[in-house]
Amino acid sequence: MKYFPPERIVCLTEETVETLYLLGEEDRIVGVSGYAVRPKRVRKEKPRVSAFTAADIPKILSLKPDLVLTFSDLQAEIAAELIRAGVTVTAYNQRDVAGILAMIRHLGATVNQLKLAERLANRFEARLAQIAASAAKGSHPIVYFEEWDDPLITGIGWVSELIGIAGGREAFPDHAVQAAARDRIVTSDEVIAAAPDVILASWCGKKVRSERIASRSGWNTIPAVRRSLIFEIKSPLILQPGPAALTDGLDAIMTALARYSDQVR
Repeated sequence: MKYFPPERIVCLTEETVETLYLLGEEDRIVGVSGYAVRPKRVRKEKPRVSAFTAADIPKILSLKPDLVLTFSDLQAEIAAELIRAGVTVTAYNQRDVAGILAMIRHLGATVNQLKLAERLANRFEARLAQIAASAAKGSHPIVYFEEWDDPLITGIGWVSELIGIAGGREAFPDHAVQAAARDRIVTSDEVIAAAPDVILASWCGKKVRSERIASRSGWNTIPAVRRSLIFEIKSPLILQPGPAALTDGLDAIMTALARYSDQVR
């Protein structure tokens, strides 16, 4: 039986948008998340139909999609409403690097571009391996990644893995394996006790204020604060589990760790 891939796709998170563009299948996209910024031209080319936990259901339905792509339990209600309206929905839930690569391959197969998606994923895998091999010779600083500031939420699985690939040591490895943000909450005292050498922060939807991090009570004892090694990584680069995290997000981590290495030589 001949397979007919979806022709009208709505992407409610940004990583599937970027993946389809990388596969040369952007013409299938008829609607995107308001957070989609990669590639830059997507902002001009595609109508925005959702935030992250909220979506304009009538607008999505008006686009007559034959597939809507969602991510995580946080979009479960949106997915359910679309399914009740008769729309086909694929919900991805990748939380680690392997999951990101699997998503790329699966989405490629969905749009009849499995070979191209396989090459893309293999290219990412090879680059990650090369970086990890090079970083293995380094100094391995302790890295605290802050996903949110109130409460303090430490980084999710793929972020923790990328820190390790770049040559860092995750400050809270037991938290990183937890999918839900509520299970990755840490206290100020726990961060102080972890004594990170580098602090990376990405607060989705608002600018990171390094001076506020540095001025927290007791944080002046943290090596990263004493050395002014506090870095913002823009959320589109690291908080979306897709190609951006494996490329520019990882590069941003490596740049921060290089700054640490320069100081301790």
